[in-house]
Amino acid sequence: MSAPGLANRNTVTLERALDIKGRSLWTDARRRLIQNKAAVASIVLLSLIALLAIFVPFFWPYSYAAIDYGAIGCAPDWWPDWNVPCHAGGWHVFGMDQNGRDLFIRVLYGARISLSVGLVATLVSLFIGVSYGAIAGFVGGTLDALMMRFVDVLYSLPYIFLVIVLMVVFNQNFFLLFVAIGAVEWLTMARIVRGQTLSIKQKEYIEAARAAGVGTLATIRRHVIPNVLGPVVVYVTLTIPTIILAESFLSFLGLGIQPPMTSWGVLIKDGADQMETAPWMLIFPALFMGVTLFCFNFIGDGLRDALDPKDR
Repeated sequence: MSAPGLANRNTVTLERALDIKGRSLWTDARRRLIQNKAAVASIVLLSLIALLAIFVPFFWPYSYAAIDYGAIGCAPDWWPDWNVPCHAGGWHVFGMDQNGRDLFIRVLYGARISLSVGLVATLVSLFIGVSYGAIAGFVGGTLDALMMRFVDVLYSLPYIFLVIVLMVVFNQNFFLLFVAIGAVEWLTMARIVRGQTLSIKQKEYIEAARAAGVGTLATIRRHVIPNVLGPVVVYVTLTIPTIILAESFLSFLGLGIQPPMTSWGVLIKDGADQMETAPWMLIFPALFMGVTLFCFNFIGDGLRDALDPKDR
């Protein structure tokens, strides 16, 4: 083989080697996630629901609190074979509720509240759980035992009971609902992070950080937490629907969002009361909530498969 041909072959081999070397875990994870059709479809659908909830209320002709006494409990304009259509009161694609308020705009405002509670409470849970679990797992010994026994004690108490107590103590404040739910949802997150920390605390890069004189907190922040993010990201996608369900349950009991504000839980409660006479009041908020929960679960499954190092 001639020298130019050998040089070209070596160049191609080097380029291929650089391409293989440059593919990180996150690059492979993103590629596998894109190949998961259910996860991608869920991301698109969830983004569409979020965009509708954010922007449509600015252009919709009806307010979530506006009451039309002439169209109380009327059906959607397209609802088949119903005696009380909404044509006289205007165009109401989801019909009206029992108080004469447009259901479509209330479902979108409910999406704002439910998704906000899910995201913000998950962030609170993420911050507490990751910090708590990483410190317990990395320090170990007596501190680890005491911290995890505290978690076990909290686990023994009913979850909803803790949230209800916090809501009663701090009153039914809209913003405190975020903190109250997130403050009791971090227990499983802490256990997951502690287990992952125990599995990596003896790795070479952790030992190198210790040998270099890096402090405990700095080692946790720079080396431990970044290397346990894979399982944490997956669990976050499963925590959001859990918190949305918890908020809906509290609102269903009358301990969550208060009128005239609304959430999917409030709408489902109102729809359950009117299920026989106005089934659309239950169908549409339950459909939006069900689709959102399925989307988060499909995304969680896709991330779990994409971040599995055994599939690299």
